[in-house]
Amino acid sequence: MPSVSASNLMLRATLLCLSVLLSLAASAQEFRTKADKAYMIDAETGTVLFAKNEDVPVPPASLAKIMTMEVVFNEIKSGRLSLDDEFVVSENAWRTGGAVSHTSTMFAEIHSSIRVEDLIKGAIIQSGNDSCIVLAEGIAGSEQAFARKMTERARELGMETSVFANSTGLPNPDSKVTMRELVMLAQHTQEAYPEFYKWYAEPEFKWNGINQRNRNPLLRYDMGVDGLKTGYTEESGYGIVASVKRGDRRLLLAMSGMASEKEREEEARKMLEWGLRTFEKHKLFDANQVIGTVGVFDGNGTGVDLVPKDAVYVYLPIVDADRLKARIVYDWPLKAPVEQGDQIGRLKIWIGDTLSQETPLYAANDVPVGPLHWRAFGALQELLFFWL
Repeated sequence: MPSVSASNLMLRATLLCLSVLLSLAASAQEFRTKADKAYMIDAETGTVLFAKNEDVPVPPASLAKIMTMEVVFNEIKSGRLSLDDEFVVSENAWRTGGAVSHTSTMFAEIHSSIRVEDLIKGAIIQSGNDSCIVLAEGIAGSEQAFARKMTERARELGMETSVFANSTGLPNPDSKVTMRELVMLAQHTQEAYPEFYKWYAEPEFKWNGINQRNRNPLLRYDMGVDGLKTGYTEESGYGIVASVKRGDRRLLLAMSGMASEKEREEEARKMLEWGLRTFEKHKLFDANQVIGTVGVFDGNGTGVDLVPKDAVYVYLPIVDADRLKARIVYDWPLKAPVEQGDQIGRLKIWIGDTLSQETPLYAANDVPVGPLHWRAFGALQELLFFWL
C-alpha cells in the first residue's frame, strides 16, 4: 500500500492542530559545515538537528571499529565471551595491524596472549588494528567470518545500508557506512553497554611499554564529549563519530569528508556547540492525546482517533523563528477492523526542509467491520475520492 499524507486526504482525515503549519518557533537559519556528509541528533527525543548527505555511503575507515566493538560487547553480554578470556596474536594480526604494518596499532607482540579487556582498550583508545584482528580471529575463527557477523549484526540493529568487509576499517571496496547509521550505532552502543562505553572517554592506554593518547581530539576540551571514534581514508577524507553530554542533554554526531585533522576537530566542535546552545525543548503533545482522526474503510461510519503512547517532545531553535510542519502519514485506505492499540501511522515533523522527527501513532478506539449499508457508502466514498 502506498504511504500517503493525511493532510492531502481531506475526505479521509481530520487533523487536529496539524493540517496547517504549527505556530511554533523553528529556524530558517542555515548552519554551514565543511564536512561533505554530516548527521546530528538529540538522543532523548530523536530530533534531527542537522542533516547533510546523511544517507550517502562512504568508506568507514576506523569508524568501522565502533561496529567491531558492538559485536564484541554483544558477545560478552550474551555470555559467550569474558573480559578475562585471552586470545593469541597471530602472524596475520601482527603483520596486518601490528607495528610492522605502519598503521594505528597497540603494539601487540606476535604469538603473545592478551586479555580481551586489554584488546578492547587497545582498539578503542589506541585504535589498534592488531587488537581488532586478534579479537575477530578469536571470536569467529577468521577476520572474514567476523566481518560477516558485523554486517549481520548491523542488520539486526536496523542498519540497512552499512557493510563491513573487515574488523579494522582498512581500505576495502566492499566496506561502506552512512552518517545516519553511524549515529544509530553510536546511540545503541552508549545505551546498551554503559559499562563498556566508558572506555571511549579514557584519555590514554599503555601497552607493551608504549603509552598512547586517545585519538579523539574532542576529549581535550571541557565540553562533555565522552566518545567515540575518528577515522581517515583518502577516498572519504577525515571523519568522526562523537557524543557529547551536557546536563541532561546528549547529542550524537557523525561527520565525514573533512580535509585535515585540524578541520575535523574544528568542524565537529563547532557543530556540537551549535547544537547544544541554539535549541530548546518543547512539548508538542501529551501521551495519549488525540492528534488526528482518520476514516476507516468498511467500518461502522466512525473514524479512528490517533494518539502517541508517550508525550511528544522536539528541540526547536531559539532564534530566527520560522514555521514547523507536521503531518500524519499512514497507509491508505485503512480497512476495518481496527483494534485499540494498533499502530496506524506516524507523526512526521519537519524543521524547514529537514525531516526532524517521526513518532508512531496508535488507534485510541476500536472500529469494527460495519453493516452492509455503511460498507457500501464507504466504497462509494473511496470511488469518489479516487476520481477526485
